[in-house]
Formats: sequence, structure tokens, C-alpha cells
Amino acid sequence: MTEKEGLIRLAEIEKEIARRKNSPLNLYNTGEIIHKKQVAFHKCQKRNRWVFGGNRSGKTECGAVESIYMARGNHPFRQNRKDVFGWVVSLSREVQRDVAQSKILKYLPKEWIVEIIMSSGRKDSPESGIIDQIKIKNVFGGISTIGFKSCDQGREKFQGSSLDFVWFDEEPPEDVYRECKMRVIDKRGDIFGTMTPLKGLTFVYDEIYLNRANSPDVWYEFMEWSDNPYLAKDEIDGLSATLSEKELDARRFGKFSDESGLVYPEFDENKHVIEPFSFPFDWQNCISIDPGLNNPLACHWYCVDYDDVVYVVAEHFTAKKDVSWHSQRIKDISEQIGWRKDGKGRLTAIIDSAANQKTLASVKSVTELFYEHGIMANPNVNKDLFSGIARVKEYFKNDKIFIFKTCVNLIRELKTYRWGKGDLPIKRDDHCVDELRYFIMTRPSGEKPKEKQSEIAKDKQRLAKRLRRSKGL
Repeated sequence: MTEKEGLIRLAEIEKEIARRKNSPLNLYNTGEIIHKKQVAFHKCQKRNRWVFGGNRSGKTECGAVESIYMARGNHPFRQNRKDVFGWVVSLSREVQRDVAQSKILKYLPKEWIVEIIMSSGRKDSPESGIIDQIKIKNVFGGISTIGFKSCDQGREKFQGSSLDFVWFDEEPPEDVYRECKMRVIDKRGDIFGTMTPLKGLTFVYDEIYLNRANSPDVWYEFMEWSDNPYLAKDEIDGLSATLSEKELDARRFGKFSDESGLVYPEFDENKHVIEPFSFPFDWQNCISIDPGLNNPLACHWYCVDYDDVVYVVAEHFTAKKDVSWHSQRIKDISEQIGWRKDGKGRLTAIIDSAANQKTLASVKSVTELFYEHGIMANPNVNKDLFSGIARVKEYFKNDKIFIFKTCVNLIRELKTYRWGKGDLPIKRDDHCVDELRYFIMTRPSGEKPKEKQSEIAKDKQRLAKRLRRSKGL
């Protein structure tokens, strides 16, 4: 090789290095501008992860890049595998070509591609056709496969394979989702989805957003336009002004909605749900109970700090048990968290006034039965529905209430409690929110708690009173 040929070759190498350095995958969430919620998605170790996002919020990039990371075996935050097999699932072949497939091709470096198998179209122009599979070099050796599926093929086309991952680009039919979950079982694979919730309160709302089964594998994040650092504020404001409130919720904020509105839209899970912490003894305020026998009994423990901020710190929620069983469980939880008792070793609580009624199984009321088991349950609560709801809304709006993440049933009910016909809330899944309302109604609006006084301050107060009395004041 001559010196001239060597210089030409060196220039080609430097050009290739620069090209790879500036490739879309290499530039993804690097540099000065970071999409923090995309990073949170990739860092999450849960096996069933979803991004609920508005259009152009950056959600689809999450799924495309995650698929490439897994297939290539170079995921920066997870344990990597060789010979990975995963599916990208779109609603139709046309949507596959225009969205998910397009994003995969954008972020997948060509030098990693071993082969492209087409369903239709030419492999030398895959972006204009329909891809069946892409074979990718895995860093551990061997070949990984990204297969493309569409929901309009029907559930039967999703049978048989054993997969390392499935990416749903938009919400699939429930039967397709269930079939894909079966495909990742034996490899302990991952499900992840990126979608704009335009179909209302579907199975994804129940299984992922509400996580009714309390699955430890489920995680989700909401992405909205302002989370995308590449969208200009004037563009966001302009487009927002053209949408109805319902469309704005879905297409900008990625929120689930139906014809009825939430009772507590002020509740923000990202803000008002917090990690548990050791609370001071002086903050302990009250236990609140909404009784139930066949229906769930809901019970929470409430603390209040010196700024009148409420903390819901523990939860008991169980159905089809008697008062004796519930009482023991309430005492056990109280013991675990060091909850205060009265001078006779009894717990005190407030309870729905319906507890004064006799039960079919006993000649005594629920209140009396709790008393016999060492729980002084006061049924004198203010049950006014609308003023109570207004008070709870006020607490959430002003960030005066926070809930420990362990109180999963209260959190779930706050997310589902909706208005029904006749301007009344739907009477379903409301035991926790009722009991929360009872407690908040014990605290007058704007109430400021008395600061704890030192013994010296108390002595000064007593001396001042004596001095005033001695002077006839």
C-alpha cells in the first residue's frame, strides 16, 4: 500500500468512525438534551413495562431502542442474552411499516444487520415494504431475530414461539396480549408496550394502570408532550388549543378517559404517592374504618405533621372476614408500626355510622363488637358526600396529603373513582375513598394544628394566667 493509499484508507476509517459516532442509536439520549422518562423506561427492571404517552411524546422510540438493545445484547441497564428472539407487534401491516418498522430501521445500524426477510417488497429497500424478520449480529456471538407481527392476523398467528421479548406498539386486542404473555413464560422474557390510550377503560387500564392483581412485574409511566425536550413550547401550546379536553388528555398527556370524569383528578400518583418512612410518634392522629363483611373492610392509619399535612401510612383491606379477624389484623398492623394506644391499651378509631346497626350474624352492632375486641370505634363521623369530596379535593390540590405506596387499594380507588348518572359518584370500589373522606372531614378546612409546647412554655402560660387573675383581668 502506497503512502497515498494509506492516507485515503485512514480518511475512510475516520469517516466511518464519525458516521457511527453520529448514528441515531449512538446519539439517543446522550449529550446535553436528555429525555428523562425514556431513560427511566430503559432502566426499569420490571418484566411488564408500559409507556402511556401522547402522540409525539417520544414513546415509540422507547420500544424501538429497547428492542434493538435486547436483540444486539448491548442493553446498558439489563442482563444481556445471546441469540435473542423477540416480536414487534403493530395493529396492522401498514401501521407496522409506517411506525414501528420505520423506527427500528432508523435506530438499527446497518453493519449489525445479517439479513432482512421480507413479507412483501424488496429487501434492498425494506423501508418501503413489509418486513417479516430482521436477523442481527449479537455481541455474544450468534444471531438474534426481531420478528414483526400485526394484530389483524388474529390470535392464532401468535401461537407456538418461545420469546425473549414482545413490544406492543399501541394497544393490542386482549386475546393477542394474553397469547403473547404465554410466549415469554419459559424464557422469563419481557413484555413492553408504548401506546396512546384512545379506546377508553380497556383491559390495559385494569391490568397495567390499576394493576388490580398487584403484580410485582408491572410498571408504567405517563409521557406528555412537554416531557419531549425536542418539542418547542409554542408548537405544544398551539396544538393543545385545537383539541377538546378529552382529546387533550389522551393525545397530549396519555391519560385514560371515558364519558364519565374522575371525582379526584387532583390526585397525581407521581406526586402524592411516596415511599414509606419512619414517622414521628407525635404525628400519629387517627385510624379510620369503613366496615364490611361480604364487602371489603377498609382501614387506614393517618398521621398529621405540624403543618397540617396528612400522611396515610398503613392499610388493611380484606373482605369476607368477621370483626374478630379484622380486629386482630388491625391490632397486628398497629403493633408493627408502633401505633399509640389509650391508657387501657385500646386502639381508637373513627368508623362509618352504619356500623351502629346490628348485623344478621349478631345481636350486637359492629361498633360494639370492635369495642369488645379492644378497638374504640367512634361512629360520629360527618358523612356529607359533596362537602367531603370538596374537602378531599382541596387537600390534594394544595398538596396537603401524601399516601405511602404500600396503601395499594386506596391508590387504586383514587384512580378509578368516577362520576356516574345524576351527578353522583359510581357506587363501586369506594370503601377506601369513603373512609378517607370520613377522616378528612374530622379536620376543619384551614385548621392549623397547635404546636407542641415545651414544659417551660407551659409553665410560663400558667404563671401568666395567675398574674392576670391576681390583677383581676
